[in-house]
Amino acid sequence: MNNFLLNNKLPALSLSGILVIIFLQAKPLAGQTEIAKWQYGKCGAVSITYDDGSINQFRKAVPIMNQYKLPGTFFINTGNIPGSEYKVKFIGRPVSEIISETRSVPTNKDNFYERSSASRFLGYKGTSEYFTRAGAQLDAGRDEEAYKTIDELYKKVNYGELRPETERKLNPENILTWEMIKTFAAQGHEFASHTIGHPYLGVLDEPNMLYELEKSREDILKNLGPEHTFSAETPYCSQDNRVLEYTCRVYPAVRSSLTDEYFQQIRFSSHRTPVDQTSEYVQWQRGTYTRKPLQEYKEWVDTTSEQKNIWLVLIIHGLDGIGWESVKSEEMDEYFRYIKAKEDVLWIATYRDVTKYIREIKYAVVQSSEKKKKITVTFTHSLDKSIYDLPLTLKTMVRPEWKEVTVKQGSNVKRIKTQQDGEVNYVLYQALPNAGIIKITR
Repeated sequence: MNNFLLNNKLPALSLSGILVIIFLQAKPLAGQTEIAKWQYGKCGAVSITYDDGSINQFRKAVPIMNQYKLPGTFFINTGNIPGSEYKVKFIGRPVSEIISETRSVPTNKDNFYERSSASRFLGYKGTSEYFTRAGAQLDAGRDEEAYKTIDELYKKVNYGELRPETERKLNPENILTWEMIKTFAAQGHEFASHTIGHPYLGVLDEPNMLYELEKSREDILKNLGPEHTFSAETPYCSQDNRVLEYTCRVYPAVRSSLTDEYFQQIRFSSHRTPVDQTSEYVQWQRGTYTRKPLQEYKEWVDTTSEQKNIWLVLIIHGLDGIGWESVKSEEMDEYFRYIKAKEDVLWIATYRDVTKYIREIKYAVVQSSEKKKKITVTFTHSLDKSIYDLPLTLKTMVRPEWKEVTVKQGSNVKRIKTQQDGEVNYVLYQALPNAGIIKITR
């Protein structure tokens, strides 16, 4: 017998000089338990997310989603909401001192962040355009161009080439309120931070960046509670490493950056596809743009339902003329109906819940045993229990003659019919980690 057989201890018989190797595949034992890759044993996940909180997301999209019982995640700018405690402001020296200093000292890596942070608060029209341009340049790694853009702005200010800013009045009909948000949250939608005022975070110094991140969270916590302080997204979907480092300190999940090693992230701007990607979980971000046909949107859903390791994250901005890359609500109605029709194979959930589910799996320990026709399962994880409290789907093998079982965890008792996959008989059920022993009986 060769070394391969010796090392792997495979059973072998020699018949008439011919070596016959028998591969034995053990059937799963009754009581053997695992966590389903996706909630409810589905084949993939879809999260419908919105950026910026423009009013038609709530006037037009939410009623459609409620009709089909689809949850959404809304990344909102809290400074625009009446009643928010924290509004957009500059933290630092008087801007007059900064303006005066720019007359003799060029912008460089040492003073750039302070000058850029102050640039929106100089009291002149058009300053935000320079701020945004510098942000895009820095985000693209063109630091010297960003310095020149800020220099150009302060030069215009010093030479009196910009007109004084006047107060902008918002149409009260287009204002999102906390009372509206509370109503939508009670309907099952997730609300998450998109900062206070939607700035390019990468060009802010530390005090101003933290103000945007932390104070937005405080207003959400005060008005909606801790369950809506889990997720966040950086404005302009920034990938600046410094920005992501700070944002991930404040929020457990940042859509621009899932740093968990078991995620492969394909961002919305990438032309890569998840087809044949072998990572355990592929987060595939896709944006709804006016130049893309509805059929392409549907193909994303088809791919997700077929491959079994894809989490499709849809990113929507404007609807019906309000907001960036505004799409038609009639098309979204058809699209959401198409997603709903795939609900038998796709888990449609908020960004928060999918992130929690996958992380809980990775930190979970499941132990089970069968004795006297009763299966006992213990199910725990080591994450922060005050945050990671999502029920997961467990799959437990049962005896072939068991056609229906009772699953009991604490005071929660359910009777569930068993399922069959070939010769394997099993039951799928929901259980809370760290919530006590699970008992399964015929």
